[in-house]
Amino acid sequence: MDKLKKVLSGQDDENADRAGIVERANEASTLAWGTRMKCFLIFFFLSLFCSIVGTCFLWVPHVGLALFAVFYSVGNICSLASTMFLIGPCRQLKTMCAKERAFATVMMLVCLGLTLCAALWWKNNGLALVFTILQLLAFTWYGLSYIPFARDGVLKLCSICV
Repeated sequence: MDKLKKVLSGQDDENADRAGIVERANEASTLAWGTRMKCFLIFFFLSLFCSIVGTCFLWVPHVGLALFAVFYSVGNICSLASTMFLIGPCRQLKTMCAKERAFATVMMLVCLGLTLCAALWWKNNGLALVFTILQLLAFTWYGLSYIPFARDGVLKLCSICV
């Protein structure tokens, strides 16, 4: 009805229609809190499942390390997706690209991509393991950025140990 009023009054232009499309898509993609929690739990437990299955594949000869790297990476992707359901995709991307965690985000995503490349295309299990370890460290550093003063505490602990 509002659209008809705008057209009849001569206020309908292309920019308003484009903004309306984005606004309508955003409204259509909003989920109820219960649905968000269900999706969060599904993806969270899927990430745990992938990590456990990947760990079990470590003891399979020849292909185990590659399967571990793939399942571990898929588990990390599911972990990121689970938090996306809690706060929404736009806010997730904004917080991931915030100044204090932009470097950790880039390192995490690069290591994730390199892990999958090493395991699937390059068929280099040793390199896949190295990238998986780097992925773990980057994901941990990224996660610590959400806890106030956690990074400072880890840095102080490492300086004491060295």
